Amino acid sequence: MSRLKAIGIDLAKSVFSIHRADVDDKCKILKTIKRNKLLA
Repeated sequence: MSRLKAIGIDLAKSVFSIHRADVDDKCKILKTIKRNKLLA
């Protein structure tokens, strides 16, 4: 299991882009979520 280094969220007008990077700076998760679905 890789260790988490950073989580980023790009705040846009209608969608958010979320990514997670491990300690080797490899992107483990890249997801785009619409604003109305973010909290759900």
